[in-house]
Amino acid sequence: MSKNNPGNRLPPKVRAALDAAKGFLAAGRASHDFDHTLRVMELCRRVGPPEGADMEVLLIAAALHDIGRPAQDESRGKICHAAHGAVLAGEVLDRLCLPRGKRQNVLHCIRAHRFRGDCPPETVEAKVLFDCDKLDSIGAIGVARTFQFAGEVGARLHNRQQDLSQTRAYSEEDTGYREYRLKLSMVAGRMMTEEGRRLAKKRHAFMEAFFERFLAEHEARD
Repeated sequence: MSKNNPGNRLPPKVRAALDAAKGFLAAGRASHDFDHTLRVMELCRRVGPPEGADMEVLLIAAALHDIGRPAQDESRGKICHAAHGAVLAGEVLDRLCLPRGKRQNVLHCIRAHRFRGDCPPETVEAKVLFDCDKLDSIGAIGVARTFQFAGEVGARLHNRQQDLSQTRAYSEEDTGYREYRLKLSMVAGRMMTEEGRRLAKKRHAFMEAFFERFLAEHEARD
């Protein structure tokens, strides 16, 4: 799927969902932008077929999975982007005229994709989307996005004296290292598909090595 023409090779309903997502994400932050959505869709195209996923459901859900993110960021975390995104997606799906079963599955995928959410993925498509979204949060791209988000919320680079359990999201202590310790270091162990686990292993190893080096340099002991 070319970023220059993201609608290439997509079925009409998937392309329509992607066009809608681009509009929702236009006002969002760069760490969860339209490029992130395109990467997640590409990963879904890799992971979905071996798992036997309904690719129409999966790709529509992937296109729409983060459309609630701008509202979460604007509220500084008070709004859950997965739950809010499912509400917004319902309006998009009404225009796509999906069969009821597929519509409900897409909405479930969106509600269930969040790592810190309370809605566990139950369908094959939801599990694939969960894995693919998390794969884009680790590895080299994950490290880059983590520090990008920290900059967006005004976080400092790192605070080695801070007890991470006492820090708050969307604050100056919401650092890249905090996100790694409290979330990203656990992502590989939460993968739900065989291909997701395979891809996560390599990305996790890179990320782990990066943060070991980061701490050494931050403490001037390299």
